[in-house]
Amino acid sequence: MVADYGADGGPGTATYWKDLAAAFEKRHPDIAVDLDPVPRARLDRTVAARVRAGEAPDIAQTGAFSSYARADRLYSADHLLSIGTQADFVPGLARAGEISHVQYGLPLRASTPRLFYNKKLFERAGLDGPPTSWAGLADAAAALREAGVKTPYALQLGPEAAEDETLSWLLGNGGGYVGLGGSWTLDAPQNVAALRSVRDRLVVPGLTGPEGPRLNRTAAYRDFVTGKVGMLLAHPSLMARADRVHLAYGTAAFPRRQGGAATPTGSTDWLVAFRRPGHPRETGAFLDFLYGTANVTRYAEAQGTLPVTVPAAEAMRADGHHRALWPFVDQLRDAQFPQLDTVGGPQVTAALQERIAGAVSKGGDPKEVLSAIQHTADSEMSQVS
Repeated sequence: MVADYGADGGPGTATYWKDLAAAFEKRHPDIAVDLDPVPRARLDRTVAARVRAGEAPDIAQTGAFSSYARADRLYSADHLLSIGTQADFVPGLARAGEISHVQYGLPLRASTPRLFYNKKLFERAGLDGPPTSWAGLADAAAALREAGVKTPYALQLGPEAAEDETLSWLLGNGGGYVGLGGSWTLDAPQNVAALRSVRDRLVVPGLTGPEGPRLNRTAAYRDFVTGKVGMLLAHPSLMARADRVHLAYGTAAFPRRQGGAATPTGSTDWLVAFRRPGHPRETGAFLDFLYGTANVTRYAEAQGTLPVTVPAAEAMRADGHHRALWPFVDQLRDAQFPQLDTVGGPQVTAALQERIAGAVSKGGDPKEVLSAIQHTADSEMSQVS
């Protein structure tokens, strides 16, 4: 069961899976692959419903897997994959797929965002290049507003992907969602200070556009390619859309508060293999084939995402046709993933998507909001202690 991204995924998505299945069946004539594409917006719900009905697919793409792993419904990676395939995963992705140091999630659709900026609007505002600190970002946003830019910085804290943008700001101030011990640290002082800075330096002065912090990713990407946004944090999938309209843009590392590059964030969808109906030999053979370098590279090209294995990343890094993607490929090695598969992750994600924009709005209280979300996380953790 795989995600069908429809028009957003382009024609390459469906073709990729059909070609992959056909090539695998040719090499393994005793194994048949039954593809079941599901619209991405319904994928996680559909997988969960199939599991509840006792009709889990052998392999499923999903956004989260911890509940299945903790219920002992999944094969671990070392039960299915060859040693070579396991060793090929980008290390940070492999670690993000672990529960209690055992890998259950196999990365499929990986990405990392960078700061995109409109070169024409920057020139109009008298800016020489992208900002390298939070103060520089606020100053650049103020200059863009003076130059008549509708949305100087597109702050994407609407419910579509608020957890992604939020983590970038927290990491930029030395914070994050989860501490070294694996416990939630949502209301850490560094996190509170980061959101106060966003509120006071960007939102209150009106530098985040008409929708303020409640902008959704889809709208932000659309406004960037139509020339209404000066800067935004975005994934490499935005490049194809900007290139189609011949937009002059650049990308840069998202800055740390005091200057320099912040620790980048990463995101991924996972493949998991269910114990029931249980075809470990066939499943392992298919996954080893899927994670071959050529297939991983082809999937990333079809999706506008990044390779999830080191050999495929090295192949893309050596190919001049992918030069624009090289900074993203390099950045993925150092990316920190949200760890939202920690116990309570779905509840924390929902709370972030619902409440975090209010924390940085005029009159919002970051400490109050983060403490409330921390309470939610602690309550979920206590139920499994």
